[in-house]
Amino acid sequence: MSGPAAGANPTVHYSLSSRVLAAAWAVIAALLLVDLFLRGQGPDVWRYGAVLVASVALVYLVWLRPRVLVTERGLRVINPLRETFVPWAAVLWVDVVDVLRVHTPDGPVRSWPLRETKRSRVRDNMRREGGFMDESDEDPRTMRPMDRAALQLRQDAERHKARPLSGPIRDIDEAGPAALGARDRPQTMVSVEVVVVAGAVLVLLVASFLLA
Repeated sequence: MSGPAAGANPTVHYSLSSRVLAAAWAVIAALLLVDLFLRGQGPDVWRYGAVLVASVALVYLVWLRPRVLVTERGLRVINPLRETFVPWAAVLWVDVVDVLRVHTPDGPVRSWPLRETKRSRVRDNMRREGGFMDESDEDPRTMRPMDRAALQLRQDAERHKARPLSGPIRDIDEAGPAALGARDRPQTMVSVEVVVVAGAVLVLLVASFLLA
């Protein structure tokens, strides 16, 4: 699934089904929290409440946050725990087997949320990668969503390689924190956002079980 995002090149690829599930669970968890504090009694209220809040944070990290963003400098491949910035010069190819992959000189970067859900299609992709099937020239209008996303990213790479921006990246807003100082190689980091969310949830859980 693709949609608008902030930036000079407003393109973001994400799993629509995962976002729907994340939003649904957030609503359910909020209703459970309200019911818990209205009708619950004793120390278990705080413990169960902390667990519900932790589940929402986990859903955010696993289902809502992951995505692939197109920037003027390269691709931000955001997975649940780590973020990889791939400069356009390092994008060799983009394809799909079970998940969307960005091929680079340092090996493929896999996008955890962007995956092919049709098993027969995954088998065909694996056979094609192993040389047992020829590449197919499909009409973009009839492509599977992930194949269409891979095609769009390949086209983005070709366009940006033709007009590359020079100089190191020094602004987080330009291409994300993993891009700082990047030139022509992918860079990976554990996002500060992940550390903050995970740390806050851990403190909440420990405090609720100790103080309840």
